[in-house]
Amino acid sequence: MNDVADVGNSPCVGRLVAVNVGLPRDVDWRGRRVHTGVWKRAVDGPQMVRQLNIDGDGQGDLEGHGGPHRAVLVYQLDSYEHWRREFRRDDFDYGQFGENFTVEGLPDDEVCIGDQYGIGGALFEVSQPRVTCYRVGLRLGEPQLPSLLVAHRRPGFYLRVLREGLVAAGDPIVRVKPGPERMTVADVDALLYLPGHDRDAVARALRIPALSPGWQGSFEALLRTGHDATGNAGLSDTAGAPSPAWSGFRPMRVVAVVRETGTVDSLRLAAADGQALPPALPGQFVTLRVPLADGEPATSRSYSLSGLPGSPEYRVSIKREPGGVVSTFVHTTFRAGVVVEVAAPRGRFTLDTGDAPVLLLSAGIGATPVLSMLYALVAARSTREVWWMHGARNSSEHPFAAEVRALLGQLPNARAWICYSAPLPTDRIGRDYTDHGRLSAEVLHALVLPPDAHAYICGPQVFMTDALAALDRLGVDAARVHTEVFGAGPALTPGIAAGPMTSPHPPRGDSGQGPGVTFARSGLTVRWREDFVSLLELAEACDVPTRWSCRTGVCHTCESGLLAGKVSYEPPPVDVPADGHLLICCAAPEVDVVIDL
Repeated sequence: MNDVADVGNSPCVGRLVAVNVGLPRDVDWRGRRVHTGVWKRAVDGPQMVRQLNIDGDGQGDLEGHGGPHRAVLVYQLDSYEHWRREFRRDDFDYGQFGENFTVEGLPDDEVCIGDQYGIGGALFEVSQPRVTCYRVGLRLGEPQLPSLLVAHRRPGFYLRVLREGLVAAGDPIVRVKPGPERMTVADVDALLYLPGHDRDAVARALRIPALSPGWQGSFEALLRTGHDATGNAGLSDTAGAPSPAWSGFRPMRVVAVVRETGTVDSLRLAAADGQALPPALPGQFVTLRVPLADGEPATSRSYSLSGLPGSPEYRVSIKREPGGVVSTFVHTTFRAGVVVEVAAPRGRFTLDTGDAPVLLLSAGIGATPVLSMLYALVAARSTREVWWMHGARNSSEHPFAAEVRALLGQLPNARAWICYSAPLPTDRIGRDYTDHGRLSAEVLHALVLPPDAHAYICGPQVFMTDALAALDRLGVDAARVHTEVFGAGPALTPGIAAGPMTSPHPPRGDSGQGPGVTFARSGLTVRWREDFVSLLELAEACDVPTRWSCRTGVCHTCESGLLAGKVSYEPPPVDVPADGHLLICCAAPEVDVVIDL
């Protein structure tokens, strides 16, 4: 470890102009309350810098900010001057960009990841560029700032604290040790966010030990992605998925309707034109567009494929839900010969191709995607250890029971564990089911499942929460646990407290006159209104669960499947999404669209 004498003998490369701190506060924004620490103010005198932050400072969202690799945020006076000219403003104060250290010198295109700097009595290491989110734009009243920081190559950077100590405005900044590979903050930031992602440069970045784990994970994802992949695999795992086999919807004919239980029907679907259907991956889903009434817009629902991947037909199995308009319509009107429009198979809940044990966990109709995986394992004559675990009320509500038994009988290393919570008098333990009760965390923990397995979980939310807790206690690596949810996925609204759950609904106010917008997982179709800036704003007005962070086309957190239609962007994304996807935070519909939300 370098000491103070080493710092004193090193060249001065800048000056600490201001030390800025601020504790998280609640700020009103668009009718919501944001908890954020972006409001910083300059403080006088020496300040103690510790491993996680500066005394008197804090972060409001510890998922996206803070931690040892993001302890101190640095921004430069030169960038202040740049934005003064760009925005034609002269009202900036130190800390305005959310930084802890306002500095003279240390430009983003010269400072390198891994550089070590001495300031006052503390020693620091450059760990990563700033990850921009909407809150820096909120602080300045410039909503487009997150994307501009990247596009103008002026993100700022984070420091990791190697040695705690006192710092004060006016302290010289000395470079103690240069980082390896000599990759600047601006270059590393562009390597992840801007188009291109040169693989040799990505490999160089990964050779920098100081680079934070989050950025290492993003660059590793870029290297794992094939050369033919579209989108940005470092920001969204949709880029690693195959492109949809076709755009929009194509007509398919119902070949047969098979009753599985009193509430579950399977539809066998073939291309209406007689052409072969592209093979789907085990675990993927398709979206059906269903015309419920003449003259009304069709509505869409997504259903997992439950048959053998690569078969000449697609099979979907649909449970008739109480009050379910679409499922009731399908059950009561679909017969062999009916033609329905279907979007191409999609989804990242797919079976891996390794040799590790496989845990297939489901409850109720959640069996459908993992049944497709079981078919794939049988077709591959897999010798992997396979656990089939399923929960149902009883045999009358247990779909695919005989089918699953026949498939498991073809695998040399398969085991089954079936739980009935309310068995019928005719149900027999050991014949129809294995255990009386729910397939709970306690049951799973008692089974002593292999901790090196890949786990695939689908079912109601309570069941999945239990299963995730059990696998965590068993030591199964979270990266090997894969889930598929019914309906809309969980929301991600950084800094905003979750409100009460509300069913999706049309936006308040006048009906729109623009293109139709269908949120397929939420079962909602509405018209676009010009007073919305983006599809994200429309979704929020409809209480459709969304995931976002930057709101300006940088971070790809909002990337979603575009099942049909076409959108335009304002502002344009910094890097485009994967084929068949869109960034809802900056997109507006040009024609009717169907979105996987």
